[in-house]
Amino acid sequence: MASLIAESVVSRAEYECPVAVPYRLDLTVSALRRLSSNLVDVLTPEGEYLRALGGLRTLVIARVTQSGPATLAISLDGDEREHAHALAMVRRVLGVEQDLAQFNRAAAHIPWLASLARRMRGVRPPRYPTLWEACVNAVVFQQISLVAATAIMHRLIVALGRPLVSGVFQYYAFPTITSFRDAEDDLLRAAGLSMGKLMTLRRVCEALAGGTLDETMLERHASPDAAAILRGIKGIGPWTAAVILLRGLGRLDVFPMNDTSVTRNLTLVSGSAAVDVEGTLRALSPQQGMLYYHLLLARLEAQRDLGRPSAPARAGR
Repeated sequence: MASLIAESVVSRAEYECPVAVPYRLDLTVSALRRLSSNLVDVLTPEGEYLRALGGLRTLVIARVTQSGPATLAISLDGDEREHAHALAMVRRVLGVEQDLAQFNRAAAHIPWLASLARRMRGVRPPRYPTLWEACVNAVVFQQISLVAATAIMHRLIVALGRPLVSGVFQYYAFPTITSFRDAEDDLLRAAGLSMGKLMTLRRVCEALAGGTLDETMLERHASPDAAAILRGIKGIGPWTAAVILLRGLGRLDVFPMNDTSVTRNLTLVSGSAAVDVEGTLRALSPQQGMLYYHLLLARLEAQRDLGRPSAPARAGR
């Protein structure tokens, strides 16, 4: 692992991060990674979250545990000059700044949602560390199942990166724009990307590298206008734009509509109860995006993948 970190000012430092209660690291990581087979976001049996932080000048390895109801313990390995930025990134990824009191109050008055919201109390909305990672995930997960998309992401990450090892766990930094841009189409197609998705991501690469799209630009706009900017890239439609805003910019005032997985998860949670989706979203506004995460967690709970530790590294993986 050390060989992947700049040799200049390598250091390890420990930090404490206060969080407003209730906070649950296990639920937040589950919402972030989707499935326990995620190669980038690792959760150990002891509840430690491991992540290689890209988007910095050098790689920084973060290890996070919940040391108390109101405290996260964060260990950083890497160039000490990057620690301040890395700490801010960890806080972003784990949704530390988000106040969900409004969502919790509204959810408590929706009969079919109230029980789920109580069970998942403490989850915070995660956020990808970079706009690039948010775009890649949103595009790869377009119009295919959670399992199929995760398998494609797995192959893509392995093809474009090198593994890191921490104890028995092997994980990867998320591929950079440069590594994707320089990869041959045949390699990306072999990972499972359709030609349409490949070309969409090529266009995203160009926009981000060329400065015609950046996070600062999107942050200046309200969500409808930011979504319109994203939809200006061919291959990004309303659902993809909403996922990018929700998972990439932390915009809780958006909800990815016309999603077959969301429809199935609604049925899973509500059972035989009739659900007025539009009315529910209005009741939860302006934090209706949290419904997306709760429905995902309900599915993971039903599949016994909620908070499941990541699999240890295997030879030849």
